Amino acid sequence: YGLFMEEILDKKKEGLSIEELFNWIEGIKKKVQHLFFSTDLTFYVKGGRVSKASGFIGGVLNICPLLNMDERGCLIPRNKIRGKKKVIAEIVARMEQYADGGLDYDGKCYICHSHCYEDARAVADMVEARFPHLNGKVEIYYVGTTIGSHTGPGTVALFFMGRDRALPLL
Repeated sequence: YGLFMEEILDKKKEGLSIEELFNWIEGIKKKVQHLFFSTDLTFYVKGGRVSKASGFIGGVLNICPLLNMDERGCLIPRNKIRGKKKVIAEIVARMEQYADGGLDYDGKCYICHSHCYEDARAVADMVEARFPHLNGKVEIYYVGTTIGSHTGPGTVALFFMGRDRALPLL
């Protein structure tokens, strides 16, 4: 919501009327993209979203799921990637694929993390290197307590403006 609200505030500062702002919001609300990965499946097992057996095997194989939510709010696993370096590269590749303008993306980018600043910084550095037209530096924040209690430590979420979320991500 932070990225979305900042975009709205920027448009308001441009002088849009309430009606124009409402119409603009309706047109872009499903274009806020988010992807996230977790490097620890423990809280997914505790929350019942992953079985104990899958959590154990995923931990042994160093599986880092890449996920997002669809337009209905359903959690969708997009990939099961082995290793932190690979999942960091994949989340940035997905941004390249889905960001508004691809590598020419000139919007803002936020990252949230749950007790893994180094991973968040690695994603931010890669985004800043790949997307030279970003509107400022990537901003890094902590996830809130509600999301953090579901994912546990080791989660990094990436937010940017892109294509409509109603369209399927590959």
